[in-house]
Amino acid sequence: MDEIIFTARRKSYIKIGKIYFWTATINHWQKLLKDIQYKAVILSSLSHLSVKGKIDVFAFVIMPNHVHLIWRINDMNGKELPHVSFLKHTAHQFKKILKENDQLRLTKYRVAATNKNYEFWQRDSLAVELHSSMAAYRTMDYIHLNPLQEHWQLAEIPTDYPYSSASFYENNDQCFTFLKDLREEF
Repeated sequence: MDEIIFTARRKSYIKIGKIYFWTATINHWQKLLKDIQYKAVILSSLSHLSVKGKIDVFAFVIMPNHVHLIWRINDMNGKELPHVSFLKHTAHQFKKILKENDQLRLTKYRVAATNKNYEFWQRDSLAVELHSSMAAYRTMDYIHLNPLQEHWQLAEIPTDYPYSSASFYENNDQCFTFLKDLREEF
């Protein structure tokens, strides 16, 4: 994958109607998303925003401490962009689950801020516009190969990792109804 993806100034600003590679990381790189219930929050939020027509999701992977997406923001979600809604909603759900099930773990996300008590997502999400099909497909390969990296070893082949769009593209698996085919965009 191009060095520009990781050396670009990290930002979360996204223009409506453009396709982006987007990454959000759990605060302090903690492996909150290792547990299925937190992955379910991510999937539910993506599905909800997709059904509302606010986003189109073309590819994704949920890793233990971050998510990668290729998506397009279609419209505002009330007064905010959908990626902001996504981060807020998932954070609220994470807090709710941890309050009910793991108070000690919840304290690891405590912050001294005037506008919130907990911070689950790092503030430096990355948004990189994908201008060409070549860049988009290369980025999608990177996303799908992420679980196979030596330091993760979450699967032997991309389609074996259940929290990714790899099987959608390789096996026509339709289990994630919010997915749209990137090949139809370029």
